[in-house]
Amino acid sequence: MVTEIPEVASATPPAKILVCDDDPTVRLLARECLEAAGLVVVEAEDGRQALDAFREHVPDLVFLDVDMPEINGFGVCRQIREMSAGRDVPILIATGSNDNASIDRGFEAGATQYKTKPINWSLLPRDIRYMLRAARAFNVLKAQQAQLIQLAYYDPLTGLPNRRSFLERLKKSVREAQAFNREFALLMVDLDNFKRIHDPLGEALSNRLLTIIADRLQQGLANIAPPGPDPMEYPDVSKLVTPTLDLIRPGGDEFNIIARNFAGAEAIAGIADAVLTLLAEPLIFSDNKLVVTASIGVAMAPEDASEADALVRRANSALQAAKLGGRSRYQFYDATLADDANRKLQLEADLRAALDRTDQLFMAYQPQIDTETGKIAGMEALARWNHPDLGPISPGVFAPLAEESGLINQLGDWIFKRIEQDFKQQQQHLSQDLTISINLSPLQFTQADFTQTLATNLESIQAITKVELELTEGVLMSDTSDSLLKLNELRQLGIRLAIDDFGTGYSSLSYLKDFPVQTLKIDRAFVKNLGNDSGKSIVRAILAVADATKLTVVAEGVETRDQAQFLTHQQCRLLQGFWLAEPMALSEVVKLLDDDFRPRLQDLSAQAT
Repeated sequence: MVTEIPEVASATPPAKILVCDDDPTVRLLARECLEAAGLVVVEAEDGRQALDAFREHVPDLVFLDVDMPEINGFGVCRQIREMSAGRDVPILIATGSNDNASIDRGFEAGATQYKTKPINWSLLPRDIRYMLRAARAFNVLKAQQAQLIQLAYYDPLTGLPNRRSFLERLKKSVREAQAFNREFALLMVDLDNFKRIHDPLGEALSNRLLTIIADRLQQGLANIAPPGPDPMEYPDVSKLVTPTLDLIRPGGDEFNIIARNFAGAEAIAGIADAVLTLLAEPLIFSDNKLVVTASIGVAMAPEDASEADALVRRANSALQAAKLGGRSRYQFYDATLADDANRKLQLEADLRAALDRTDQLFMAYQPQIDTETGKIAGMEALARWNHPDLGPISPGVFAPLAEESGLINQLGDWIFKRIEQDFKQQQQHLSQDLTISINLSPLQFTQADFTQTLATNLESIQAITKVELELTEGVLMSDTSDSLLKLNELRQLGIRLAIDDFGTGYSSLSYLKDFPVQTLKIDRAFVKNLGNDSGKSIVRAILAVADATKLTVVAEGVETRDQAQFLTHQQCRLLQGFWLAEPMALSEVVKLLDDDFRPRLQDLSAQAT
């Protein structure tokens, strides 16, 4: 008597059973009882047919005889388990041997369950039904486990491994390096000043931008080397000797890269260069052209550290050094960075002391040359610090330090007072035809009494010459209504407004129309790239935007004749850079006011276009 099993609901297709036996009577009996139970049956009479049938039909369960021609049941079972579609399919082995060795051999080959012959056909449908039910329950649990692993180990925004996965991968890489005498590198990538883009875009669009950046990095790195193995799969790592790159997003605007099996620091430097290049390509996003740069810290294992936590600290020290060194660059860890935090604290104390003295901080002024007249049209005021022990310290180092330590307002007040002193000393040589450009920190701009304080600081300077304040795009876009109010107040005070580093942030044509700005400053990174077509295209685009909005353009970082000639030919009105004049004391600028700089801009050629 055949046990009746209710048919599966019509919404669910009936399970498909592959019956593999060289005895036609066995196949007939199996078909009769299984089809009576509402199951679909596919037959095979030998091991090779069984494998072919499995590939073609991908059954839900395999009923497999051990003794078959071509390939026996154990061999078929093993080969099914090697297929991706056969890893979890339940396999019921039927054997005439009732000894433990044969049963163990079946389980070792991958069998789920076994039956000894002769088969009780009335019980077979019930047994298969319970095996299918157990398989479905197992697959549900497996899917849930995969989902939990995805949530636990992968970033939901980008799909990249997250911080938890990063730590496990890093520890695993350390163990591999120690066990097989290998080295690997950790690259910590931090997007430069991402807040200047995040604030105007908002959370949703910023997240979308991060996914685009992650995709760009993933695709670019895949062209260098494939990702490494998932640590959850625990492969035989001793055989993995080809280069691999794991891209990880631990959170925020940070990305980590674990680079294995690369040939030394030179190859790792090539990867860091590739990442900087990938990120520097302009992005068309939300109808705006964005340029995102990054700083990268690199630590090598086991050279820099032989433990995961120590390697992270070393890479982070290198990252901070890259930021202090001017950003948009990479820095390898070395022993001199070990006490960087202590040096930073000491430097903060030294800066605090320098603000109370007059012999360390001073102002330098870099002329801006009018390409039409060849004369100095203005100058940018640049704070300088000559440390008594360390020598000259870059503003790229002490300005961020002032912001982080709360000294930026004190430093800003010092700058205004020193400019006032310098201009009063040279007042008889200066005129309202000149413009003095002064950089403002975002923290200064967001002060509640910003406009009133600034008006007081600039009153005496405005009596001597025109004043232009330089602000970054991120400052303007962080709170557009408040920014617009402050900017209009500044314009009423007769102060010109410039957008500094234009092209490296939001770069929106709409805000240029809305905000009362008069000047765009092309970032030196774009001027530096004028030697290639991409750099020229970006500069032409910025000049076109300025022309459409009737804005004056200043190109920063002009360091070669070719750059100066190209910009002049493209009708960029003002040039600033070492090719024309270095930053100098105001008394030295005064001596150059009657000079004609046009000879340094002449000999234009068709190649400049």
